[in-house]
Amino acid sequence: MAEGPSICPTLLYADAKAAIRQLTEAFGFTGSAVYEGEDGKVVHAELSYGNGRVMLGSKGTGSEFDKLMASAGPVGVFVHVVDADAHHDRAVEHGVEILMPPTDQDYGARDYMARDLEGNVWSFGTYRPGAADS
Repeated sequence: MAEGPSICPTLLYADAKAAIRQLTEAFGFTGSAVYEGEDGKVVHAELSYGNGRVMLGSKGTGSEFDKLMASAGPVGVFVHVVDADAHHDRAVEHGVEILMPPTDQDYGARDYMARDLEGNVWSFGTYRPGAADS
């Protein structure tokens, strides 16, 4: 069995189905699993990008995690991409709100920032966390 990522951001959305559409269509994630409750709300979903993964679900399910996250604000998530410009162009084609266009950074990376439908800030860039450690 393949080993998954050690860290997996988890987000809750008022409209998890719309979030899944945006993350897959505009940002290029692949849906790995989607589980819905009897009410049709997404109870748990896993989306992957490269060897990374994000988990998400619906707000208002009443789960312990949902209760603990009730007053949490938007989060920021970074995703390593090979070509920040091409990734940015795909997001723009899908109407994503771009917060910062592709920009060369002082530390040698190129990245951009976008906001998803519910206010979370996603950074996509060529920086590879931990690459210098190996």
